[in-house]
Amino acid sequence: MHEQTMEQLWSTSQLAGGNVAYIEELYEAYLKDPGEVPEEWRNYFDQLPRADESVTVDTPHKPVREQFLLISKNQHRNRPVSQGSVSTEHERKQVQVLQLINAYRGRGHQHAALDPLGLMERQSVPDLDLHFHGLSKADLDTRFQSGSLFIGQDEATLKEIVDALEATYCGTVGSEFMHIVNTAEQRWFQQRLESARSHPKYSKEVKLHLLERLTAAEGLEKYLGSRYPGVKRFGLEGGESLIPLMDELIQRFGSYGAKEIVIGMAHRGRLNTLINTLGKKTSDLFNEFEGKSEYQSHGDVKYHQGFSSNVMTSGGEVHLALAFNPSHLEIVSPVVEGSVRARQDRRGDTVGELVVPISMHGDAAFAGQGVVMETFQLSQTRAYKTGGTIHIVINNQVGFTTSKREDVRSTEYCTDVAKVIEAPILHVNGDDPEAVLFAAQIAADYRREFKKDVVIDLVCYRRRGHNEADEPSGTQPIMYAQIKKQKTTRELYAAKLIADAVISAEGVKDLEEEYRKALDEGRHVVKSLVKEPNKELFVDWTPYLGHEWTADADTSFDLQALQELSNKLLEVPEGFAVQRQVGKILEDRGRMGAGASPINWGYAETMAYATLLKEGYPVRITGQDVGRGTFSHRHAVLHNQKDASRYVPLCHVSENQPAFDLYDSLLSEEAVLAFEYGYSTTTPGGLVVWEAQFGDFANGAQVVFDQFISSGEHKWGRLCGLTMLLPHGYEGQGPEHSSARLERYLQLCAEHNVQICVPSTPAQVYHMLRRQVIRPVRKPLVVMSPKSLLRHKLATSTLEELAEGRFQTVINEIDELETQAVRRVLLCSGKVYYDLLERRRAEEINDIAIVRIEQLYPFPHDDLEEVLAPYTNMEEIFWVQEEPKNMGAWYNSQHYMQRAINNLKPGMTLNYAGRAASASPAAGYMALHLAQLEQYISEALDLQG
Repeated sequence: MHEQTMEQLWSTSQLAGGNVAYIEELYEAYLKDPGEVPEEWRNYFDQLPRADESVTVDTPHKPVREQFLLISKNQHRNRPVSQGSVSTEHERKQVQVLQLINAYRGRGHQHAALDPLGLMERQSVPDLDLHFHGLSKADLDTRFQSGSLFIGQDEATLKEIVDALEATYCGTVGSEFMHIVNTAEQRWFQQRLESARSHPKYSKEVKLHLLERLTAAEGLEKYLGSRYPGVKRFGLEGGESLIPLMDELIQRFGSYGAKEIVIGMAHRGRLNTLINTLGKKTSDLFNEFEGKSEYQSHGDVKYHQGFSSNVMTSGGEVHLALAFNPSHLEIVSPVVEGSVRARQDRRGDTVGELVVPISMHGDAAFAGQGVVMETFQLSQTRAYKTGGTIHIVINNQVGFTTSKREDVRSTEYCTDVAKVIEAPILHVNGDDPEAVLFAAQIAADYRREFKKDVVIDLVCYRRRGHNEADEPSGTQPIMYAQIKKQKTTRELYAAKLIADAVISAEGVKDLEEEYRKALDEGRHVVKSLVKEPNKELFVDWTPYLGHEWTADADTSFDLQALQELSNKLLEVPEGFAVQRQVGKILEDRGRMGAGASPINWGYAETMAYATLLKEGYPVRITGQDVGRGTFSHRHAVLHNQKDASRYVPLCHVSENQPAFDLYDSLLSEEAVLAFEYGYSTTTPGGLVVWEAQFGDFANGAQVVFDQFISSGEHKWGRLCGLTMLLPHGYEGQGPEHSSARLERYLQLCAEHNVQICVPSTPAQVYHMLRRQVIRPVRKPLVVMSPKSLLRHKLATSTLEELAEGRFQTVINEIDELETQAVRRVLLCSGKVYYDLLERRRAEEINDIAIVRIEQLYPFPHDDLEEVLAPYTNMEEIFWVQEEPKNMGAWYNSQHYMQRAINNLKPGMTLNYAGRAASASPAAGYMALHLAQLEQYISEALDLQG
């Protein structure tokens, strides 16, 4: 039992099993008073043998020493030399000095001076105390080996070592990197931090540039505050060091050859970043404050707006793109990653050197929102990696009105979530601009060296409330009492530079007046701004602007070429062992391509991708299980049964074909869908598809649809051609795997913002997917994909329908009914059509026609009227759906159908046949599911006599 205890103590201690002197001190305290030592040690000491039970104080220490070292030796043979093997007192202390150095590297950040306000409560860290390691002040003048702590100096006094450690790890930069498993990364950080003591000596020019950037950051906030008092702007006051931080990152990455930097951030400091980093013209911002802007769409508030510009760096011109962002704060991060990946793919930038993502976060949001962790988990996966992201946390130390740490999060730092991927974290005091500059340089260089995420925790404060109309002292009286006394970052740094004779007081004043004059004149204030940018750095959307959703698209494809492509996809490398059932699927597809068998869903979908690739359109598909397909219908990725190698036939359609990227995603919906949205907004010329494992899984990503997909065009003018495949259909699989919540998407439809389609045949999905790219319209496409229809005996098509057809928004009755004899027409979408068709044929009903509406939005009024027009003797018309009455298309689409009916049969009312309204999407019991099915099918076909 005591060995297990010792194992636990070993794994949680900086001692690493070597400091016997410390153990002996604990044992001595235990002998005098067991209650004075921690419980786990007390339990261990209780089990040790005693030389004489009647003696307590003089009990020998040998048993504790021997047993502790025995466990150390047996369980940790590969550890550094144990104390038991040290032969002299100096050698023993040498080991303890090295342990002290290691403690500072791992925990020095907990004693760092990070808070500009001086209010941060820091816990005592015993590991940083000399006595903890068996050292004392008497050892301060003794020389010890210092490892790599001093350049060109193997030894130093203990005092010199401690001073160096304090300066490096307990100053205004607190570094967390010892949680990284990779030794090379740890040593890289040690070298970079310790060689400069985390505070390099900067030139006069650098210091003056820092002051100028701080003057700009503070100057804008003061100007806006006086010109528009009380207007909400989410100012950067208290966090002005963000502006020189961003300036350094941009210039440094530019010097490394980056061509594009994509930036995501929430509200705080956004206007300041737009003006002082991206170079938005100040007069344009003032016009927005004064309501003088011209409205070309619904628009959005000032602090949600995106922007793009080009700036000059020592490495050339760099395109900056600030992503549009809603109030769902962290959701912009995966959107930025998607946009970056698309730009990298376009440039062939496989390692992420040419396009760099920078994401800015609030401290409370970074710690509290789950999409942060999801986005971190994307960072090193094949489908989503971007070569590392610079994360900047604008740490105001308060979330709206919540500041007590135990209410905001469960960890010491808001950045601890980043440790899930072992990202290094640089905590830096925002009132030390030079430390902030150093953190920016370290972060940029780490990303360049290791192609991984890195976090800068910019510890600052919020001079005003959550917005400029709030009074923060009502909830944070102590904090805001200090803030009222606190000089600004610029004032503090200016005073320092004046004291160091870097600049005069008059020079400081001149900087302020120069910036204010530029604001008065409404000029650009970014000196590196490129006034005539290189347009080759932009994504060209002009071919996709100004088209109506009814724009035509020829989605036909030559039959012979189609069959040749089909045969090409059946080829596999020599010796490649295909799994037996997959081999059967390929055989079936061979017969389909020859015209010997009807075409099923998997074949038609595959051929849609193949023909698009042949015609030069890139295709990207992601989602859980997309390689095989959740319902085993796709099998776009073949797995060799001998060696698990993979072969993707669609990657071998033709020579010099565009990219076909297909990735099984991690188990995320929100971050993955947001990523694909970002990707599609930067890839107008390709087909970008996200498939949910089951349609209802998209519930976890609803914010992406609400804030971006459905409204991005009308808020921000951002076009997007993303395709979402959401498996949907009532098969008796219960409430969670039946409904993709069609009603939610339809509810958000307006102004032709998205397309909602429910294809019912393989030919329909083939032409729908091809139309999505070939047609110059770029609108998001939501597809209620089938499940049972993937192999339904009636849901088939012919080669000719693929080669010569087109997507039909409305499909008329397919049986040869006499139109004049039809007394009832049933309108429907999806799988329910086949339930109705089979039952009608079984009952030999010939006076009820069934019409499929394959596109529910934008609603095809003209096409529906054209299909209904021949039914001149129609007496009744029903909408039939599988979903409960309060779900599905009924409430959101009935008025569209009614309008078409009124144009043909004034006064005729559309009736409903389907499940009754329900709180649950579907029945969980198969018997109940079948009973409901029988009830509404009978009602629709008038069999309830």
